[in-house]
Amino acid sequence: MNSRIPAVTALIEALGCDRVLSGDELRDRPCRDWSEEPSAQPLALLLPRSPQEVAAALRLCHAHRAPVVVQGGLTGLAGGANPAPGEIALSLARLNAIENFDAVGGTVIAQAGVTLQQLQEHVGTEGWSFPLDLGARGSCQLGGNAATNAGGNRVLRHGMMRQNVLGLEVAMADGTLVDMLDRVIKNNAGFDLKQLFIGSEGTLGVITRLSLKLEPARRASSTALCGVRSFQAATRLLRLAKEMLPGLTAYELMWDGFFRASAQAQGRRPPLDGHFPLYVLLESQGHAAPVCDSAMQEFLANALEDGCVEDAVIASSIEQAAGLWGFREGIAELLAHLKPCVAFDVSVALVKMNDLVEELRSDLEARFPHIAHLFFGHLGDGNLHLISGPYAAPEDREAVEKLVYARVGRYRGSISAEHGVGRLKKAYLPMSRNAGELALMARLRNCLDPQGILNRGRVLEA
Repeated sequence: MNSRIPAVTALIEALGCDRVLSGDELRDRPCRDWSEEPSAQPLALLLPRSPQEVAAALRLCHAHRAPVVVQGGLTGLAGGANPAPGEIALSLARLNAIENFDAVGGTVIAQAGVTLQQLQEHVGTEGWSFPLDLGARGSCQLGGNAATNAGGNRVLRHGMMRQNVLGLEVAMADGTLVDMLDRVIKNNAGFDLKQLFIGSEGTLGVITRLSLKLEPARRASSTALCGVRSFQAATRLLRLAKEMLPGLTAYELMWDGFFRASAQAQGRRPPLDGHFPLYVLLESQGHAAPVCDSAMQEFLANALEDGCVEDAVIASSIEQAAGLWGFREGIAELLAHLKPCVAFDVSVALVKMNDLVEELRSDLEARFPHIAHLFFGHLGDGNLHLISGPYAAPEDREAVEKLVYARVGRYRGSISAEHGVGRLKKAYLPMSRNAGELALMARLRNCLDPQGILNRGRVLEA
């Protein structure tokens, strides 16, 4: 008999059949994330409706030594949510309540399964905003955003998810439910325990509820697309933007290859005449449209006079702004044309980014001359993305991964800027973390989950 069956039986008895699906009930259920990492059908899919039920499920899994893979919105790109053979999947999709919204102090307590878009729309009705923003906003969940320390398009102004979390409630591997739901910004009463779980990718505990800080909603925004001649010009433009645009929220850089490929994949005509080596997408937000637009126009006039911008266009409507963002966010269409491909999410000091891109481009084009190598990223926070493909042979994809991560390691960068490590990048973690750091991570994990049931084989070796 399969040794995991008693665990599934115990879970059904404790939680009920509507909370525990298995066998044929899983046939048409999505169980994998957006990565191309292998995925197996789990022994069971748990669908608890409260933090207490999450804790009860983990208590039973701990007693039966049954490994658990935690699943949020399944929008990850590192294979962390994909079940391995013999695992039980724990979905947080039904923990989707916004429990307490303080429209005076600008805080909110929400369950982990609330989607990012659901929260944004909910608090927006009272003139507040949650500043984290991702292309997957309609599907990604707040618990997953915290577990992976999500970044997104507005890190330049608002920071990563970590900077927007006041407190957490976490279900530990043994079923203990720990309440750390602070609603204050300043709290130096002992260790800041929530930071252990933010970015730990579900390996130390399962986030069930979050206390989040909000920002007053900015009703106006101005978006512009610029053509620039060099990386040095792009960095000069960034400094000028920081000086002249106090509401600067996004500064996205697209190399020409990515920009043209994105336009072609979407069947769209670029809004600027001619071709430029690099394109910059800027967004500035404010409380009054005339002031916001005037600041952008003055900034671009200075940038053109300075020579760091060759040509530019400012969106004159919400629809045009969405159209400009579409060139940067057309990843799904690109991936459809380039699969099977390798997608990278790395970071490096800004002063080293251009050297890294040039070396990677030279190495990749020399070894794989007929493959597309497309670079883009969040220049304001040093986050570089690369899509390389299509590759028919798995060994070629592995060779590309080794090449890219080795280069990033030599530049003392990170192999994962915002998407997490999961299973996909686990083997390359030593290129960004030294032996002492890896040993301390392992000690923390073994202390909080001594049986190793939570997201086993993710981030660190089992």
